[in-house]
Amino acid sequence: MDEGSRQPKVLIANDQEWSARSLESIFAGEDYAVIRAFTGHQAIQKAAAALPDVIILDRQMPDLDGAEVCRRLRADPRFGATTPILITTAGQAGRAQRIEAFQAGAWDFIGQPIDGEAILCKVRTFLQAKRAAEHLQTDTMVDSTTGLYTREGMARRAREVASEATRHHQSVACVVFTPDVQVLQDAIHSIDEIAKGVARFFKESGRTADVVARLGPLEFAVIAPTTSAEGAARMVERIESALTAQSDGDGGRVPVRAGYFAVADFADEPVGFEEMIAKALASAKVTAA
Repeated sequence: MDEGSRQPKVLIANDQEWSARSLESIFAGEDYAVIRAFTGHQAIQKAAAALPDVIILDRQMPDLDGAEVCRRLRADPRFGATTPILITTAGQAGRAQRIEAFQAGAWDFIGQPIDGEAILCKVRTFLQAKRAAEHLQTDTMVDSTTGLYTREGMARRAREVASEATRHHQSVACVVFTPDVQVLQDAIHSIDEIAKGVARFFKESGRTADVVARLGPLEFAVIAPTTSAEGAARMVERIESALTAQSDGDGGRVPVRAGYFAVADFADEPVGFEEMIAKALASAKVTAA
């Protein structure tokens, strides 16, 4: 099948071994990577770590039922409405159960007997719809002037960083900054040119793993994996030096209002993207005068 260059990931959460194996066999030989979970809580954890393309939940699991897991996943921005979630049941698919599943955010509710070929067709169609929605969002992910991410683009990349950091117990830092507009405009005259200079700095001197966004005309943020609070502070210093180099003024430092927030182990202290920015902003101060 032609699903793109990346192998689609399917998370199957089912505590019944025979039922889980039956579902897994449907995707065998079809170029899907199958991830198994056996409880509702484990499904949520594995979904956060692996970011699967499709999630198939059993309605009855020992701790959380499929509808509740679906609701919790939908509440996570990493699994918004564009992630296909299917709920299966060991019995017949009654109307009340279907309504409950759809109200929880499921794309489909599947009863017995399970038709493997029909499930494959649905999953292919669901993935096509998911990718089409993602392509429509692409234009809003990158700032056309600088090539940096927009807020929406950063949010999506931040979810990927969070997944990796959770899996490997890594540190993650968020740095926010805005340079002194007057000092730089006296030298450069154009806000867009200043923004382009910031982008050049990160392209030439930054790490490829860092996620850099232009949040406003001269408001920027960086999500930096494997970066401590000390590393974030050093990044602020490098940014200030780079902006000073852009100015042909009297040689003084360019004031930068900057703040940062860091988590030592993202697995132990997961923090949402917007919360990281808010905490970094709360610590912001002018670095030079």
